[in-house]
Amino acid sequence: MNIYEVLKIYFGYEEFRVGQKELIEGVIDGKDVVGIMPTGGGKSLCYQLPAIVKEGLTIVISPLISLMKDQVDSLKEIGIEASFINSTLDGQELVDRLMDMRRGRYKLIYVAPERLNTRNFKSIVKNINVSFIAVDEAHCISQWGHDFRPSYLEIPKFIQSFACRPAVGAFTATATKYVIDEIKSLLNLQNPIELVASFDRPNLTYKVVKTSNKYRYLIKYLKSKHENGSGIIYCSTRKSVESVAKKLQEKHIPVVFYHGGLEPEIRRKNQDDFILGRARIIVATNAFGMGIDKPDVRFVIHYNMPQNMEAYYQEAGRAGRDGEPSECILMYSPSDVVKQKLIINTDGLSQERQKILLANLQILVNFCHANDCLRAHILRYFNEDVTLEKCNNCGNCLDESEMIDITLESQKILSCIYRANERFGVNTIIDILRGSKNKKIIQTGLDKLSTYGIMKEYSVYVIREMIMTLISKKIINITTDKFPILKLTKTSINVLKGKEKVEHKKYLLVEENKETKKETKQKQYEQYDEILFDKLRKLRADIASNKGVPAFIIFHDVTLKEMAFSLPQNKDEILDITGVGVKKYEVYGERFIEIIKEHIKDKEME
Repeated sequence: MNIYEVLKIYFGYEEFRVGQKELIEGVIDGKDVVGIMPTGGGKSLCYQLPAIVKEGLTIVISPLISLMKDQVDSLKEIGIEASFINSTLDGQELVDRLMDMRRGRYKLIYVAPERLNTRNFKSIVKNINVSFIAVDEAHCISQWGHDFRPSYLEIPKFIQSFACRPAVGAFTATATKYVIDEIKSLLNLQNPIELVASFDRPNLTYKVVKTSNKYRYLIKYLKSKHENGSGIIYCSTRKSVESVAKKLQEKHIPVVFYHGGLEPEIRRKNQDDFILGRARIIVATNAFGMGIDKPDVRFVIHYNMPQNMEAYYQEAGRAGRDGEPSECILMYSPSDVVKQKLIINTDGLSQERQKILLANLQILVNFCHANDCLRAHILRYFNEDVTLEKCNNCGNCLDESEMIDITLESQKILSCIYRANERFGVNTIIDILRGSKNKKIIQTGLDKLSTYGIMKEYSVYVIREMIMTLISKKIINITTDKFPILKLTKTSINVLKGKEKVEHKKYLLVEENKETKKETKQKQYEQYDEILFDKLRKLRADIASNKGVPAFIIFHDVTLKEMAFSLPQNKDEILDITGVGVKKYEVYGERFIEIIKEHIKDKEME
């Protein structure tokens, strides 16, 4: 079979996504590859499909127990023998799987990095044909990546142990150019085929929310927008996870929670409840999510800010993996920034590492204060050329709030920084501008500056908002030292001389608690038969329940919606539906066709 036949028969698709074909052909040809593809971009197909075609075993190295189980279950559903080796196995299960490896039973084996260099595993691997090694979540090997894991440093040692080195592939959803270079170096990849796909996720609506009452906003959002859709709410600490979850449970919202401090059994149960649809929402720290292959997450809310853009992009990207419209909301507050800086500065890190982390945090802060396209900010961060400056599918592009000229106010702020010899941070500059009489201002003589009190009619909130906007526009620079200091830039001179105008959203400068007047516009769904869709979902749920697997492993929502729109009534027609392959048709196809035919008959009798 050629790769298109394998794609259709086993995976149910007619065409490859961007970049998949090049990587798959490279793997089949025995070459090293690097695949940087966004969440939901189809990275796993790039090593699963070649494993079916090639002789021998494909080893997939992954740190994610939940992902291993989901992918193995999915592979078994389409008739591919696969298994995993990790800490969840007891002694006899481990022995049995190692013996099955020796006998050549599996096409793919998923392995935790900690297990690679154990004596039993290495002794078996030495005596079998390993055709390919896939390193998933490859950014974890880089100390400058957002999720460095020391266990990943064991991978190069494992690869070097082969007398005849197999081809190696590195795959991840989030990596800057620096991290990509380090991945290639540490894994010693040999002239790899490199594919960096677009980081754009057109179905995701990005939005930054500034509110003085996060919980009130959250309740309003959950009740008004996603009463039936599933979602993830990220919090920065275990304490806040439990607090938010408890409050939502008191409002009778079906919620479970997840963090590293829970007993493993409870973590596993809560995770399964969310994936299997028994709980609609999960509140979690960033310990949850990487490798969770749940396609129908309709929203991801960051109740607190993460530390950097990479973490935000990856966590937000867990929404809408099925390609359906979904929302990613980042709830910003200055206190979150303070908490993240405290974590960075008290983490026992080197000064160089702290400086990098603070700089990365500032990039995310700038993102939160941007008035232009949020999607463009994300894409530029990942070194992608941005042709459209307005995506019409982010909070800023969809916001029709009035823009006002704050050039005069900006000139006052810049003048104050200059008069203070560029030696102070945000809080001190605000105190000077507002004419504060606090001890520090008076003792240091800052009350003698000509800019003292020239913005006393403005609140602390409004001046801070203006300053952060000037930083996001690179009109002001903020140092990444332990004590952040405001500095002028070349652009500052243009603003001071009136050569460059500065604008800001009016509503953000009028009232701190005021929400945007216009709600985010929703994309229209395709006109499918909703009653039939519900019947198909019920059948899928019954099948999934009997098999003890998540519903999406049977069929994704997108596939059922296409069935409810196209109304396939025979084998050929249902095989044209995205996500329906020959293997799944043979097992489930006729049952879904039967439901569709009954529904059509019922409608004809109405």
